[in-house]
Amino acid sequence: MSSFTYERIDKDNVMLLVVDHQEGLFQMARDTNPVSVKSNILAHAALGQVFNLPTILTTSAETGPNGPLPQEVIAMHPNAPFIKRNGEVNAWDNADFKAAVKATGKKQVIIAGITTDVCTAFLALSLRSEGYTVFANSDASGTFDAKTAADANDRMRAAGVHVLSLFAVACELMRDWRNTPGSTEMLPFFDRYLPEYGMLARAHDASVKAGVLSGMKL
Repeated sequence: MSSFTYERIDKDNVMLLVVDHQEGLFQMARDTNPVSVKSNILAHAALGQVFNLPTILTTSAETGPNGPLPQEVIAMHPNAPFIKRNGEVNAWDNADFKAAVKATGKKQVIIAGITTDVCTAFLALSLRSEGYTVFANSDASGTFDAKTAADANDRMRAAGVHVLSLFAVACELMRDWRNTPGSTEMLPFFDRYLPEYGMLARAHDASVKAGVLSGMKL
């Protein structure tokens, strides 16, 4: 008999962390194409908006070459805690950041940061050691090359971090198209940030309007 227990992302018990998605560090995400990286970074932050998740922003030495967070991300979360670290590489070493995380009262964490092997992995491992369930949005993290990303993801998985795609994170938060947020909120999200699925939804909608298919929601 398997001892495995499937722990799903619970939108009522999870926080979202935006970690060092800084404009100067963007060029270090070379394991995928820059258009996808930018879209996925914005989509990661947007999940906090769509699902009304407690969201914490953090940067590292943003007055130097690392640069600031994209203004689009800040605009999505104008009232979120924004911890500007001056030296700590691992965000968990910053007392203000740690306090902000604990203040949410949530036990699950969705995380993404640049780079995968440092910004994401160091914090994810620290959170695991503190007893949090951690879900790493792999599409919204990047690093120097595919090998470095794979090594970092292997390290996190070995510690019990769940490494998921953006699509998997979004769908596990939603769970059912009839929920709220559900199809009304998520189809525009996918259309904007995951065009492969957005175009699928558009094609379905066009078939319904043309009378080829009966009206039904994906």
